Amino acid sequence: MAFDKGKIVKALTKVTDPNTGQDLITMNMVRDLEVDEANINFTLELPSLEGKYKSELNFACMAAVQEVYPEANVNVHMMSKTQQSQQSTSALPHVKNIIAVASGKGGVGKSTVAVNLALGLKALGAKVGLIDADLYGPSIPTMLGLQGQRPKIQSVYNQPKMVPLEAHGISVISIGFIIEPEQAVVLRGPRLSGIIKQFFNDTIWPQLDYIVVDLPPGTGDIQLSLVQTVPVTGAVMVTTPQEVSVVDAVKAMNMFLLPNVNVPILGIVENMSWFTPKELPNNKYYLFGEGGGKKLAKMSQSVLLGQVPIVQGIREGGDSGKPAILEEGSIPSNALMEVAKNVARQVALRNEMLGPTQVVNVKS
Repeated sequence: MAFDKGKIVKALTKVTDPNTGQDLITMNMVRDLEVDEANINFTLELPSLEGKYKSELNFACMAAVQEVYPEANVNVHMMSKTQQSQQSTSALPHVKNIIAVASGKGGVGKSTVAVNLALGLKALGAKVGLIDADLYGPSIPTMLGLQGQRPKIQSVYNQPKMVPLEAHGISVISIGFIIEPEQAVVLRGPRLSGIIKQFFNDTIWPQLDYIVVDLPPGTGDIQLSLVQTVPVTGAVMVTTPQEVSVVDAVKAMNMFLLPNVNVPILGIVENMSWFTPKELPNNKYYLFGEGGGKKLAKMSQSVLLGQVPIVQGIREGGDSGKPAILEEGSIPSNALMEVAKNVARQVALRNEMLGPTQVVNVKS
C-alpha cells in the first residue's frame, strides 16, 4: 500500500507544539517528508532539543501518523534551528513583532493609544494581539467591551494554557479577565514577573504580525520582566505636550535605551495635543501647551508618530468598548490611523536597518 503524503501532512496538523499551542504544519516545523515502502521519514526543526520537549513531540507525531497508517514505521528526526534570528530566540516564534507602549507617568492616555494602535494596525491588514500588562490598573477590558469575560483554558500535553479573548478582530489578554473588577492587585516583583511570563508563554497566541503591550507607567518590575521574557521590537512612548509629562517620559525612555536593554524607540505619540470641540472642528485650544512630543522625539533621536487631540469621542469610545479609531472619518480616527501607519512604517525601517532585539539579562 502506497502512503499518501497529503494524508500524512493532514495528520501532522493535529500535533501541537507545546511551546506555542500551534500545530506543526502551521509553524512550518516539518522538513524532508519521505515515504519509502513501509517507512515514513521526516525531520522536525525545533527551537530546542530539550529532552521532554523532544519526547512529547516524537510520540505525538508517531501516534498521529499511525492513526492514519497503523502499519507504517514512523521515523522522526529532530534537529535544532541554527539561525540566530528574533524568531528563534523568542518564546513566540510565530509572532513577528512585539511593540511596547510606554509612558513616564499615568493619565497621559497610554492605554487609549495602545488599544487604538492595535486596532489601527489591524485595519491596515495585520494580524494583531494586545497584552494589558498594566497589572495594577487594567483598563483594556473596559475599553474593548470585554468586562466580565474569562479566557478559556486549553490543555496542551497536560499543561494548562489560556486562550486569548477576541474583540474587533484582535486577540487580547489582561489580568482584568482573571480578577474581579473591584479586586485590588497587591503583588511583589516575582509574582508580577510570573504573570507577564504567563501572558506570553502560557497563552495560545495565533500567528501574529504584532503584539502590542500596554505597559504600566514608569520603570519597574513589569518593564524589566517584559524585556527578560521576549525580544521587544521597539517602544512607542506616549506623552502630553506639557513639560512635566515630557520630563517623566524621558526617564521611561532611557530605561529602554540602557546598554543592557537596548530596545529601539520607534517614536513618540503626543496625546491631548489640543482640544477641539465637536461643533467647532477647525478650532484648536492648546490646554497643555505645545511642543512636548517634538522635544521628546528629538531627545530620543526618533520621530513624532502623531498628535492626538482631546476630543469627546475618544473618551466616549473608551467607556463604551468601541474605541474612537473605529469611527472612520472622524477627527480622532484620522489622527489615530496616522499613528498606526507611522508605527508600521517605523517597525519596517527598524527591522531593515537593525538586527533583531535579543531577550536581555537584567540583574537587579
